[in-house]
Amino acid sequence: MSVRRVVPDIQSDALEESRTFYGLLGFEEVMNLGWVMTLASPAHPTAQLTFMTHDKGAPVTPDMSIEVDDVDAVHTALLAAGADIVRPLQDEEWGVRRFFVKDPNGRVVNVLAHQASPREAKSPDDEGQDGPPLTPGRPPDR
Repeated sequence: MSVRRVVPDIQSDALEESRTFYGLLGFEEVMNLGWVMTLASPAHPTAQLTFMTHDKGAPVTPDMSIEVDDVDAVHTALLAAGADIVRPLQDEEWGVRRFFVKDPNGRVVNVLAHQASPREAKSPDDEGQDGPPLTPGRPPDR
């Protein structure tokens, strides 16, 4: 199991104001679904902040998100360890597979993996590309 990125999730009703403020610090919007927005550093795309008014797919807003390479394996390991899973493992319409778990401090952690789109599942030679396309809100795999 490997961690791809860790992102603080900030509950906010000021998405536009946050985009403007953090833009002054060098962040750019890389994903916006209306209720959730992610900003990233162009120079270091895994340096990210997520702001959300609520979580569309869950009754609780997470405190942080951790993207992993194998969310099913992490879920299995945490279940075996007796962790408090507060939202079950499931696929979301915006292309992630995720679950929520409480850490020992009571913080809710959104553990996720991006699902490959049919285009990403093809080899680069299938379409003459240099690699898979970028997914909004996801740093390049390179």
